Amino acid sequence: MEVTVNQQLYTIYPECTVQTLLSDVLNRASNGLAIAINQTIISKADWGTARLKHGDQVIIITATQGG
Repeated sequence: MEVTVNQQLYTIYPECTVQTLLSDVLNRASNGLAIAINQTIISKADWGTARLKHGDQVIIITATQGG
């Protein structure tokens, strides 16, 4: 199954959640992130249950500090 994350194609297994995508596929910490699937923002509380589907478009936005 394939999904696109920030314009890069990734192969994931069926039943993959947003949290699993972050930790197992992308090896990223979840702090300071916002995630949208197919242009719908997913609440951080739902990352463990939000399952990805073949063809999903995932956008990950990282918060930064600055002034």
